[in-house]
Amino acid sequence: MATNNGDVLMLEAAPEVARPWASAANAEVIDALPYIDDDYGNPLIKSEVDRLVEEEMRQSSKKPADFLKDLPPLPKFDFENCPALGKEYERLRAGKPPVRIDFESRYKLEMPPANKRNDDAAWKQYLQKNQRSLQQKMIELENLEMMSKHGPELWRQNNHRLEVFLSRMQRLAQEQNEEIEKVNRERKYHQQTTSYELNALSQEWRQLCVKNKEIQSACAVLETQIESYKKEAAERGWNLEEKLENIEPLQLQ
Repeated sequence: MATNNGDVLMLEAAPEVARPWASAANAEVIDALPYIDDDYGNPLIKSEVDRLVEEEMRQSSKKPADFLKDLPPLPKFDFENCPALGKEYERLRAGKPPVRIDFESRYKLEMPPANKRNDDAAWKQYLQKNQRSLQQKMIELENLEMMSKHGPELWRQNNHRLEVFLSRMQRLAQEQNEEIEKVNRERKYHQQTTSYELNALSQEWRQLCVKNKEIQSACAVLETQIESYKKEAAERGWNLEEKLENIEPLQLQ
């Protein structure tokens, strides 16, 4: 039995269904009758089925970690239109911590370095830079005021759209569940209706099997008696084959 350090390997598919996702025509048809088949509820049958499945899994050459190797490869992400997102994606793949955003320096006024404190051009440059920063903060304050004034109504409208979308999805899900329930009811009805015929045929098959066993047993008894008669005839010196050859022409006449 093929094992890997005693570990149970995964069940290996048959060669003809190695790629069931490639085409619906290659899908394996399951002929189970769950509404009338209750054999698996028998503990003895369940234990035997589990034993066979485990034995098949041990004989497999695949490990559970290899089951994705037969699937088509995943598409590659290039992030051409969003380099910032690509950089963040690579950071997450490398397991690096996120870059800390320094909020304190954004609200501080910048001063020229000590060696340029007497330089009018440097002061003018930093003054313009601080004015731009101040203008940006004023715009941010205006945006916050507009958000506090118009934001609640926008959120209410957005929530309303989400509620409408949720209601539509729930309605579609309910319709799908009703279709599934309808199919299950039809399957149950047809299986239970056909179960009487299946049970009758199964009972007839069992009776024929028993009858065949009785015929085989009777044939074995006859063969034993024939061998006994042949042995007795040989002990008495009778040539049964010659007698049978004489009897056959008489039967044909």
